[in-house]
Amino acid sequence: MYNHEQQGYICPFCNIVKGIENEHVYTKQKDIIYKDDYITAFIASGWWENNKGHVIIIPNKHIENLYDLSSQISYKIHDFEREVAIALKEVYKCDGVSTRQHNEPSGDQDVWHYHLHVFPRYKNDNLYKTDRRNSEPDERTEYAEKLREYFRNKRSE
Repeated sequence: MYNHEQQGYICPFCNIVKGIENEHVYTKQKDIIYKDDYITAFIASGWWENNKGHVIIIPNKHIENLYDLSSQISYKIHDFEREVAIALKEVYKCDGVSTRQHNEPSGDQDVWHYHLHVFPRYKNDNLYKTDRRNSEPDERTEYAEKLREYFRNKRSE
């Protein structure tokens, strides 16, 4: 419903779920912080300088946008959103957390696969007023390792 994906679209997020790394995928497998049968979460490759290491949560199944998202998958994504927010507070020591999600071109959606951003926020960080850049894989490693360790420890409790 209300789909804009072009015919022949190569979905970078589907490639992440499948374990594929190529020129269509900025995210690397080592960026993944959590994966189960329904969702995958990873450190985003697009960075805002004052909010490094934000997380994107996606459904493993290709779903273009909010309009096609089932309640079951929405629950899995948003339940994990809460866990990521708590992890960011504990691991990054951020002052707050913001989430956002985009649908359709006029809603600023730029990847045709549903995804939810979870940002660490800091006082006066100007998140929405600064430019985004593509980070290098090595820059993301530290953030991914810390969050993977956090979730490993939480699962073992």
